[in-house]
Amino acid sequence: MSNWYKNITDKYLIGNIVEKIVFINIAVFILAFLIKTLSFLFEFKGDLIVNWFALKPGFNSLLGKPWTLFSYGFLHSGFFHILFNLLVLYYIGNIFLDFLNRKQFLTYYFLGILVGGIFYILSYNYLPALQNQETVLVGASAGVTAVLVGIASHIPQYALRFQFIGNIKLLYIALVFVTLDIIQIPIGNAGGHIAHLGGALIGFLLTRQWEQGKTIISWIDNIFQSKSEKPLKTVYKNKRTVKSSNSNKSESQQVQIDRILDKISKSGYETLSKEEKDFLFNVGKK
Repeated sequence: MSNWYKNITDKYLIGNIVEKIVFINIAVFILAFLIKTLSFLFEFKGDLIVNWFALKPGFNSLLGKPWTLFSYGFLHSGFFHILFNLLVLYYIGNIFLDFLNRKQFLTYYFLGILVGGIFYILSYNYLPALQNQETVLVGASAGVTAVLVGIASHIPQYALRFQFIGNIKLLYIALVFVTLDIIQIPIGNAGGHIAHLGGALIGFLLTRQWEQGKTIISWIDNIFQSKSEKPLKTVYKNKRTVKSSNSNKSESQQVQIDRILDKISKSGYETLSKEEKDFLFNVGKK
């Protein structure tokens, strides 16, 4: 038993951030299942996990339990729900880490969960078809969708090979996910699908911002910055000078990135040379 536990903890400790998130989700799922089983056996009233950690659409509930805007993302309604989410997260998340870094992954994942939860709450409070419905939100899907759409926006031509189907570009995979969420809104679980779309939106916007050299902090600053504020002339000149001196370097780097991505889409990631892989790794860390 101790060896079994040690093997799991060792795999967690040496795993990358994607694998750690997968382990945490599995651990929470098992814990929630055990608590639910004990509640049934001892006839406790209500679902303790849902009551305290699932996200409910009411504003009063959110004010009383603000942590549910994040905790809901670590709960799942069943085995196949968590299996699908974690399979997508594992494969897409590891591709994400090939091109971007750990900090960016965490930002996409947790902002996806946060924005997805906000979309869910707003939809059940302001969309007439969804008002006055008894529902809760659970699942990591909004965070997973943010990661998927985010990396697909960054390397849309990157292709995954599927048996019996062939190569499919990340762009098309992301579009299929988003389209399925849109068309399933009137069928059932409308709030869940709207939350996924919130994750997709933040994933796309984050990529656009980072490709323009901006961080989430500067993006938020730009949103709240007054339009009447004008920078000093001397500061303006310095920014232009820096931008001009770096423009040729950025263009050359982008040409090399495009060439490598084209090679990946045609032949696969394994065909890259060590220098090309190192280059992509170093670009992703910036």
